[in-house]
Amino acid sequence: MFLLPNIHVNFINSEKVHFEPKFKNGPGTGVASRQPRQESFEQAPMYVAVMTYLGFGIVTLFGYLRDFLRAVGLEKCHLAQEREEQKDFVPLYQDFENFYTRNLYMRVRDNWNRPICSLPGPVFDLMERVSDDYNWTFRLTGGTIHNAINMGSYNYLGFAENNADFLKTVADKTRQYGVGVGSTRQEIGNLGIHEELEQLVANFLRVESSMTFGMGFATNSMNIPALVGKGCLILSDELNHTSLILGARLSGALIRVFKHNNMHSLEKMLREAISSGQPRTHRPWKKILIMVEGIYSMEGSLVRLPEIVALKKKYKAYLYLDEAHSIGAVGPTGRGVTELFNVNPSDVDVMMGTFTKSFGAAGGYIAGKKELVDYLRSHSHSAVYATAMSPPVTEQIIRAMKCIMGKDGSTEGIRRIHKLAENTRYFRARLKEMGFIIYGNDDSPVVPILLYMPGKVVAFAREMLERKIGVVVVGFPATPITEARARFCLSAAHTKAMLNQVLHHMNEVGDHLCLKFSRLKYSSCPNLHDEKDFELGS
Repeated sequence: MFLLPNIHVNFINSEKVHFEPKFKNGPGTGVASRQPRQESFEQAPMYVAVMTYLGFGIVTLFGYLRDFLRAVGLEKCHLAQEREEQKDFVPLYQDFENFYTRNLYMRVRDNWNRPICSLPGPVFDLMERVSDDYNWTFRLTGGTIHNAINMGSYNYLGFAENNADFLKTVADKTRQYGVGVGSTRQEIGNLGIHEELEQLVANFLRVESSMTFGMGFATNSMNIPALVGKGCLILSDELNHTSLILGARLSGALIRVFKHNNMHSLEKMLREAISSGQPRTHRPWKKILIMVEGIYSMEGSLVRLPEIVALKKKYKAYLYLDEAHSIGAVGPTGRGVTELFNVNPSDVDVMMGTFTKSFGAAGGYIAGKKELVDYLRSHSHSAVYATAMSPPVTEQIIRAMKCIMGKDGSTEGIRRIHKLAENTRYFRARLKEMGFIIYGNDDSPVVPILLYMPGKVVAFAREMLERKIGVVVVGFPATPITEARARFCLSAAHTKAMLNQVLHHMNEVGDHLCLKFSRLKYSSCPNLHDEKDFELGS
């Protein structure tokens, strides 16, 4: 393994990875930041894997039985189908590809796409609905589930709020500019607040320049094709987000996937790319671009940034860092994984992030050297064709970022960053003590709890909602078939009482559904939960 000096990596029983980077006042920020302490990916007991496969096998067999009943007319098919006069056409809807949707997902669809009717803050209201046809369609009952604890929104710093005092500037900008621009930035949609935001983002990230976009997903999918193309190589982490994958595919570059956070795998591919060149011709690659995320949204793991930067420099590659979930959420002052690892931002060639999570708004940004940003202004499809960011959204981002940076004259921003870190470590430590298998880094506010079996996934979501706790459950194909999970997202807006209430119900539901699969023992020392233990050092 190729490692930076002063980085110590231990692999213990193939279950836990410990990160102990030892940086003191590195070139990134000039501040000694607290480093990620450990990352856990405990394997489930063998019987859990066997029962999971058995569960999927049973529901698959019943799915084929139901398809037979539909074919002979004993059961009605609700899926989209061609009209009778189109039967001789090439099928528009592939029957086998929808097998999972119609036979597995539809039976449990009530656990997703739940309509809410309030601010999605630390608590929210959900609209009650029922189905008369086994979840093919829903109807609202008119009832409401009030004040359910929201454990699923990416509201990391609590800026999804409706405090009139905080939102005064947003209201003023709405009156001044309206709610939409109606043009692209390159035509007549470029406003002064757009340029103010871009300068603020560059200052916040400590880079030369930045460019903002109205949609976070398009920030990746529309900008990557402008940076690489035919004759280029993309090395992508296997757990990268769909927006990164789509952007890579649209670029026309050759894509190779390395194992998640595995430096052996990445360096092997870099060596091969340098020595072999392009397929058939063996010409040198025009560019080699490494694509990674700061925090991986399904695993809760942090990128091994110092080691990737070292490999990037050694093999003269470029680095594209997606900080959608990490910007604002980690680092002593919320500046993401570069600050957390004390990595100089100039060592990251393309810094990408979104405003949809920590900033309680919408859109995304690309930041880095001025030459990069100027190039994207004229070559990015998102810059040329997409409507400019809405003025109220722009002002919301500005006010949130100024709060984080302390430019509003208060310490509210840094308080929220510290509170998020405190909530994260407290919640993760308690879940481990209870015996749940959770993935990811101790500093990650994304907390995946492994449920494995399809029946338990459904039961867990319904049980928690009955206890007025809104959770997000995720299964195949968004996760490996044997690793279905519930994904909790911590927020600075969560109070200690809220977290304790969630943990109390988690403990009960975990016992009731037999979800405590962990075989590791964690300390139950009361000192572990001292709030001072979770505060970030300066």
